Amino acid sequence: MLVKTDNGSELLEMITVDESEAAKLYSPINCCLGVVKLGGDYLMGWNQWRHDWEIFGGCREDGETLRQCIDRECMEELGLSGLSWTFIGLMHCKMAPDYFDPQWHYEYGGIYGVTLPAGCLETIERSRTDREEIGRLALYSDIKGKEKIAAIDEKLLEFWR
Repeated sequence: MLVKTDNGSELLEMITVDESEAAKLYSPINCCLGVVKLGGDYLMGWNQWRHDWEIFGGCREDGETLRQCIDRECMEELGLSGLSWTFIGLMHCKMAPDYFDPQWHYEYGGIYGVTLPAGCLETIERSRTDREEIGRLALYSDIKGKEKIAAIDEKLLEFWR
């Protein structure tokens, strides 16, 4: 186990696998998350439903590939398209009951990373459309130790250097 959250959810492992093989080898892959670096710092989003800072992404829709999911989610949350995402691998988690699943369960999630120029924050702030879920943006260095950061998401930052 790599990290455990306050509610008991656990990031069990990161799995190195080719992106084209991931969905064939592991199931269910419920979500895709993206670690975004702006210059030398990480960009975080305040999730107004979960009340913590997290990285970007969300649940896969029916028939959606991993790449399509990360592209769609980050278009909504960051307002950017055509990003050159790098597939990092799959996270394997033991998840506590929540509004998506009322039982303890195991799942996988695709993890991607991208590095953008430091000056992109203003463009992102103007372009993003999903302000209902992601209420505000901040750089990791500005919130670390001061505000609540989702433990699994914070651990995932380590995989994109």
